[in-house]
Amino acid sequence: MPSASDTTTGTATTGTGRSTFDRVLLGARVVVLAAVAVLVLAFPSMAADPFILSVGVVIASYAALAVSWNFVGGFTGYISLGHAAYSGLGGYATALLITRADLNPWIALVAGALVVGVLAVPIGIASLRVRGASFVIVSIALVLILLLVAQSWASLTGGAQGLRVPRPFGADVLRPEQHERFFYLHVAFVAVALLLWWAIDRSRFGMGLKAIREDEDKAQALGVPTGAYKLTVFVISAFMTAMAGGLYALWFGYLDPIFQFSILIGSYMVLMSLLGGIRSLFGPVLGAVVVGYSLEFFKVHYGDSQFHLVALGLLLAVVVLFMPDGVLPAIGSLVDRFRPDQRTSIREMTAEELLEHNQRLERSQAAPAAAPHERDLETVPSTEEKR
Repeated sequence: MPSASDTTTGTATTGTGRSTFDRVLLGARVVVLAAVAVLVLAFPSMAADPFILSVGVVIASYAALAVSWNFVGGFTGYISLGHAAYSGLGGYATALLITRADLNPWIALVAGALVVGVLAVPIGIASLRVRGASFVIVSIALVLILLLVAQSWASLTGGAQGLRVPRPFGADVLRPEQHERFFYLHVAFVAVALLLWWAIDRSRFGMGLKAIREDEDKAQALGVPTGAYKLTVFVISAFMTAMAGGLYALWFGYLDPIFQFSILIGSYMVLMSLLGGIRSLFGPVLGAVVVGYSLEFFKVHYGDSQFHLVALGLLLAVVVLFMPDGVLPAIGSLVDRFRPDQRTSIREMTAEELLEHNQRLERSQAAPAAAPHERDLETVPSTEEKR
């Protein structure tokens, strides 16, 4: 006998229980995703000039940073404004391993990120003891400390003079070709990061992280090892952010402490993730495209002023007021309005419907035992009740 959860109403279904609406929606998502992938891969050949191509690299770099940040923010709900500390450390570690240890640039990139991941362990143990605003303050303090260290330790970091990073492809490769290669490298990194985020999201580890995000105390009471889970995803996020920072350093070829350890960089990561959807897979990527393009647009047209900061502040205010969950979740909610009613179990009833159903159950239990078959029929929620 089918249970209440096996029954669907208001829409045609396939043998697997998937509705026609869901199949059409899935097909549309696949088509959109394929079209976006084709456009991204074809972007270097469509770019009108090297400057446009360099803007594409910057946007891809922002996407890499936003997706890396979202391992912590999206899964645990811990908002870090100081993730520029890890991207800056990744950039300097990569540059120093190339210039001082004479390592291959690509080996230095991975080794530098591993060093940052190791450093993130004690940092995470100390900072993850606090929550909310206290965690935000700790993250800001970390990036400010590293900024002072980078500026003061001139013999190692170059101080205010900055640090040159050798080109990984050699001087024979022209700058436009460098842009094209690094664009594809950033896109490949974003794809790997998204795949890792997707895998964690569907794992038991991811379920524990999301439980921490919803209510950490209850998750701990239910046996989730909250401390170990938070530290693990924190280190993963720091490693990925350091990789993104090192990749940017190899492309740009120059490191400046004020830019590398900037509170604004960390704020951009948060803004991009919030704009697109902090709990969605592609949300940070969408946010990076919008924020990255807006930054470059305002810098080109209003480069002598700080108008781009005002514009980004207004953008953040609009998102928080009208789309608090982000653009992609807002679009998903809009699509759900056109979805046929498919509530299929008693757990999807409203409180009033559930109360009415319980009252009918009580009346059926009080019915005379002479008609057991009628009483059994009354205890099964009808199609109208489930609606």
